[in-house]
Amino acid sequence: MQRDTQTVRLKITMAYQGTDFEGWQLQAGSRPARTVQGCLEEALTTLAQVPVRAHGSARTDSGVHALEQVAHADVPIGRAGLPWRRALDALVPRDMAILEATAAPSGFHARFDALGKRYAYTLWTNSRFVIPQRRQFIWQTGELNVDEMRKIAEILAGRHDFAAFANSGSDVRDTVRNVTSIRTRDGQFPDELVFEFEGEGFLKQMVRNLMGTMVAAGRGKVNAEDVRSCLEMKDRTRLPATAPAQGLCLERVFYGDCGDRRLVLGHPSPGEPDGERDRCARAPDLTNAGDRRRPK
Repeated sequence: MQRDTQTVRLKITMAYQGTDFEGWQLQAGSRPARTVQGCLEEALTTLAQVPVRAHGSARTDSGVHALEQVAHADVPIGRAGLPWRRALDALVPRDMAILEATAAPSGFHARFDALGKRYAYTLWTNSRFVIPQRRQFIWQTGELNVDEMRKIAEILAGRHDFAAFANSGSDVRDTVRNVTSIRTRDGQFPDELVFEFEGEGFLKQMVRNLMGTMVAAGRGKVNAEDVRSCLEMKDRTRLPATAPAQGLCLERVFYGDCGDRRLVLGHPSPGEPDGERDRCARAPDLTNAGDRRRPK
């Protein structure tokens, strides 16, 4: 039987609780690791009836959660009519949910086409107790000086060389990133404080290191001059420990085909060719592609 070599690219949006995953990315080694990518690819391969590789927009660490992780994958055109969202959702484990699975332009790339990401980190500021249902989603810090933390956030926001805030294990050479905003919001309970980090891109464990530094400032252990010095010296050893993984959540990934650049980052992509925007705006039509539930 001849294998169908023509493919359709899917854009898949998913949520997951990272507690029992060893991160997004497949891992080499003799011991099998339970990863989000691995579970998604297993479901895709089952439905496509050929091996399928999924490419994620962000490589979340072990224990980190996601409300809207985005991935792309190529599936045989002969399987394009499957109700992909519903079918994938039925196959992935219970700590994953497929929010959307739609046709994408053939050149769409979940990681490289992303114009920005938003992460949220949840702190629990009551040192006496933690509600058990929230334990896997917060960092219990105790009481903090939030005003001091916001002063540090003002220093960290903007375009900087964040080499001091990147942990080892990455082959990235350019460590300059633009953090477009760091802001606070209320959490689900009165004892929760959420920090939102929005930017065009982040280095390995960068958000957790930013949060760890801001918490240290809230405890009176780091001041503004310390942070400025670390940025200038690019010395990771001068900073506090990385914040725990379980408080972090990837909340959203922004793409130009949705007009998100102007809405969230405040300006169009400089020098973006019209053809590139057109490329991202067109996608093949999947007839009877099944239901497409939009994320809330």
